[in-house]
Amino acid sequence: MKYLYITLSSFVVAYLAVLIFMYFYQRNLLYHPSENNYQNSKIQFDYEEIFIKVDEEIKLKSWLIKKDFDKFKTLVIFHGNAGDLSNRIYKLNELSKLNINILLISWRGFSGNKGFPTEQNLYKDAEASIKWLNGQRISNNKIILYGESLGSGVAVELGKTNDFNSIILESPFTSIENSAKIYYPYLPIRLLLKDRYDSISKITSISTPILIMHGAKDDVVPISMGRELFEKANNPKHSYFTKEDDHMMEFNLNLLIEIENFIKKY
Repeated sequence: MKYLYITLSSFVVAYLAVLIFMYFYQRNLLYHPSENNYQNSKIQFDYEEIFIKVDEEIKLKSWLIKKDFDKFKTLVIFHGNAGDLSNRIYKLNELSKLNINILLISWRGFSGNKGFPTEQNLYKDAEASIKWLNGQRISNNKIILYGESLGSGVAVELGKTNDFNSIILESPFTSIENSAKIYYPYLPIRLLLKDRYDSISKITSISTPILIMHGAKDDVVPISMGRELFEKANNPKHSYFTKEDDHMMEFNLNLLIEIENFIKKY
């Protein structure tokens, strides 16, 4: 009995230690600014490097592909939770072939930016990018939000309170809580979580056209989450679900045509 008590006590202490660690370290597990796990490609487009001011402390390193603000819509890309701007070159190489302007921002704490990423801070960063575009006399009805993975949660947040031209989500999740439960089923995620990005509860508030793209081979965010978001989304809505794509989808001709047709439609 004594040994059983000692064993149970040791288990409880160890479990509490895990809970404490996860609570204070969770943002290190969620945000990976120095991780380079994306394709490295040669730049095939002309761009301008700009810095978007959020406040006196934070200025976001961003890439702008400007063709014609008056003639074409502007695609604003909110990238995922890992890597820097250069990790998205493969994506920009293809998107830059379309008749659109493109603004790719990097989050605070990423790409050499000052500050620390949190859910609320990323919302502020995204809002600053829209404010910057508005300052270039680009109205929201000419802005397309593009959310990649974690960035999909930011796009949904902005989309629920603003009327943009449209929204594109690549490999989106329903919420960080639901995603974390897949990896840590033994933890009380709801009690521990600081950053929630609860897209599934917000997407019904979006009235602008939406395109959701996801691959069945995604082993980071299951395609079931993309499908669930699509089911909850309001019309007009479009989907591009594939059998072969993994978490970072292949920017092949089929995907590019899907995006181009969506953009032309609205």
